[in-house]
This record gives sequence, C-alpha cells and structure tokens, in this order.
Amino acid sequence: MTTGDKVPNFTLPNQNGEKVEFYSILKNRPVVVFFYPKDNTPGCTAEACAFRDSYEIFTEAGAEVVGISSDGEKSHLAFAQKHRLPYTLLSDRLGSARKLFGVPKTLGLLPGRVTYVVDKDGMIKHRFNSQFNFGKHIDEALKTVKRLNDR
Repeated sequence: MTTGDKVPNFTLPNQNGEKVEFYSILKNRPVVVFFYPKDNTPGCTAEACAFRDSYEIFTEAGAEVVGISSDGEKSHLAFAQKHRLPYTLLSDRLGSARKLFGVPKTLGLLPGRVTYVVDKDGMIKHRFNSQFNFGKHIDEALKTVKRLNDR
C-alpha cells in the first residue's frame, strides 16, 4: 500500500490480548501506524520511545499512534510497561497486517520499519520507509499530521 490507497479494516490483538479493529482506532481522526521489527531491540526501543516522547504532540494534533510488530501480546505488554508506552501495540504474529500494508523486508531478512499516516477516512497520506533513521519516522509523521489539520 502506498499514498492514496485506502486501508481495509483489519483486526489484531493488542498488548492486553483484546481484539482491536483498525477502524475503531481511526474514529474520524488520523492514525500514525508504525511497523517495527521486534520488541526490546535497541533500534525498536529507540523508535518506540521517540513515539512515546512525541505522543502528546500527536494527540494534541488530533492523531492516534499505533505500533505493530510480530511479537506476541505478552511481549508487547512487557515492552509497553517497561518503557511507559502510552499507545496501542498490535500483535501481527502471522504477518497479515504487514502483508496487507506491503511492508518490505530489509536485506530480505529483517521485518521492515515503515510508518504510515492514515487520514480519518482510511486513506494513506504518507509512507516513510527507513530501517535505521528512527527519528525521521516521527518527524515525517508529525509533519503529515499537521498538514492534514491545515486543510
């Protein structure tokens, strides 16, 4: 999926084991969806904490943040508690959401790190793909959310 595509609704369990429909998160507001490779790895922790540190800015701009990886609910819960992550983490154990969004692997091996900004109507407004430039994921997403608010 890329800019201009509509995200179909999908359901995944969150860190509390509850099934969450993507459109229930959307609720007439933009959603920043960031796919990351693995809980508690240095790069993923840095990215998750950067989204945590900017979470209030995103919510003040009217957006919600959601992280998705293939880790299970228990791993996500421990990760969220350890790093005080205020947003939802979804468990994509079978890779269905990763496949739906077309998140590529890095070097053919590592699950990709891609951030999407989805507007209130479910349309992808921005896609940023970088395995190593964690801070730019936040910058790109925030710039897009603010631009959506200016309309």
